[in-house]
Formats: sequence, C-alpha cells, structure tokens
Amino acid sequence: MKKIETMPLGIILERREIDNPWQDHSWRAVAVIPGAAEVEDWHLLASEEGWAQYHAATLTLELHRSETESYRTNLADNPPRIFVVLREDEEAEVFEYVPFLVTASTYEAQDYLDSSEEIVDGVTMPDAVIAWVQAFIDEHHVDVPFVKRKRKPHGTGQEEFSQPPRGRVR
Repeated sequence: MKKIETMPLGIILERREIDNPWQDHSWRAVAVIPGAAEVEDWHLLASEEGWAQYHAATLTLELHRSETESYRTNLADNPPRIFVVLREDEEAEVFEYVPFLVTASTYEAQDYLDSSEEIVDGVTMPDAVIAWVQAFIDEHHVDVPFVKRKRKPHGTGQEEFSQPPRGRVR
C-alpha cells in the first residue's frame, strides 16, 4: 500500500486583457490536462483578440493518505476542483506568473490563499482525475470518530497541580 500516489497534470493558463487603470492584463488557470507530457517552454494553444491560452507547465499532483478527508470534501463540491497555485516570477518579461503547485486538497489550497502572496485558481477536475482520487480515498480513508474529552470534577483535590488546602493561621 503506497502512502503517496502521483499523476502529471498539464497546466493551462490564460492571459486576458482587462480594463483596469493599474494593470492591462490578468493571468488565471483555466484547465488541467491529465497525463500531459513535460514541457520546457510555454506552448500557445489558442488565442483571439484580447486573450491567449498556454500550456505553461506540467506539474505532479500528489495524493497523500493523511489528506483523504480534504479530498472527500473536494469531491463533495459541485464541481470538484483542482487547485493551481501561481507564483510571481519577477525576472520574467512576458510570463510574469509561473505554475508552482497543483493540489486536490481544499485545505492546502486554503493555506496558500491565506498567505495572499500567490494566486490560487480552482479549475474543474476532469472525470479521469475524479475517478482516480475517489479510488485513492476508497483505499486509504479511515474515519476518525470525534471524541469529546471529559472534564475532571473541580475542587476534589485530584486536579493536576493541586495542593492541599493551607491550614488556618491563629
């Protein structure tokens, strides 16, 4: 039984012109391609006036046994999503954002959103990836029941760090 399963995903990014006084375009992830081959440079896939889509990179999607609860949460959404994390590349002239990470974990995506230093886009999870993630969950998920801790009674002298009552001073 493997602890980690992996699948290569091609990342499709879109550059779209926008009407904004501070920037003239935006980048976002629009799709993933299961089993895509590695790419060395960005490949233009489609373009029209005002937008262009590129196969920007192929990243590895990893599934971990300890994160099956997050994958279940993701598959319960309609539609399930693959989250693509983009980081700014300050040295780049044309492609100022690069794909950094791809995940199926809603909790991991939330952690990157909280940092607000990266762009996190959720793209619709392809059917083949849904089936693969569901098979992984079926094999590895273990429900952990919630156990409420019991409080110790107060004032019995049995509490941690308790001391016997002091005697009266006369």
